[in-house]
Amino acid sequence: MLDIYHTKNPCVSVIMVTYNRAGYLSRSITSYLNQTFQNKELIIVDDGSEDNTFQIVSGYMLSHTNIRFLKHTHRNICLSKNAGIKAATGKYIAFLDSDDMYKSDYLEERVRYMEAHQEVDLIEGGAIIIGNPDVKNKNNLSENIHLSECHIGATFFGKAEIFSALGGFDKNVSYSEDSAFWEKAEKLYILRKFDHPGYLYYRITPGSICNSV
Repeated sequence: MLDIYHTKNPCVSVIMVTYNRAGYLSRSITSYLNQTFQNKELIIVDDGSEDNTFQIVSGYMLSHTNIRFLKHTHRNICLSKNAGIKAATGKYIAFLDSDDMYKSDYLEERVRYMEAHQEVDLIEGGAIIIGNPDVKNKNNLSENIHLSECHIGATFFGKAEIFSALGGFDKNVSYSEDSAFWEKAEKLYILRKFDHPGYLYYRITPGSICNSV
């Protein structure tokens, strides 16, 4: 990774993809800032928002040098995640959806686990579901399954090099791109469930992909 900070690069890069979520951004960014683990950066990737997203983010960037902002025309969530992965400088990559929140120890617990289990490449889990816990089954869209049976990509936390080595998320997958990534990764790397609760996953936000399939 290239050095882009005055001091050393952060340990964890948190990638937040957003699209017209100005009303929720402050809640999500504040939960990032309130982490007990401080050696981190936040990369906000704006997927072509038409609201006042930049005005909100710029206010935080003025006082926090570890928040960066990228913007491109509206593409899709996979390409936006991949842009964040490409820009990341951390040893580990985490994700935070722009309408969700972290509990204060979210990053600290995951860094501690990964440092203690250095053979592990990627973990997931620990989502606290707020709202409807059922989603469409990617293998049969006519039926619902509980989120506990799914791979929740927002809780992925792993070594940065595996995201790059696997080519990021597949832009051709329009639903459940997280499962597609996990299934590809488990063929080559060591993956584990990590259920320490810490990710507040809001299923009540209008316009989310899971709610509109």
